[in-house]
Amino acid sequence: MATYITLLRFTQKGVAEIKESAARIDEAKQAFKAMGAEFKAIYLTMGQYDMIAIADIPDDETVAKLNLSISAQGGVRGETLRAFTEEEFRKIISALP
Repeated sequence: MATYITLLRFTQKGVAEIKESAARIDEAKQAFKAMGAEFKAIYLTMGQYDMIAIADIPDDETVAKLNLSISAQGGVRGETLRAFTEEEFRKIISALP
């Protein structure tokens, strides 16, 4: 599985319903598991983004499905990044000409 990091921002709806955030995180964890993904961690952050989520997900199609289903709820908007481990990074650069 590949690792993905999602940078999240609360929408106005998400801020207005902030006390329900813990329940929404639990629902997201269940959705990830149902799609064969592993929700590894979520962090509340300060700065440009409100939260960062880290997950191992089988493929880009599953990432898209999860992102769309979570965004459709209206509480957060996110930007997802594919993250490569150090081992993967070393393999990639070793194959460079």
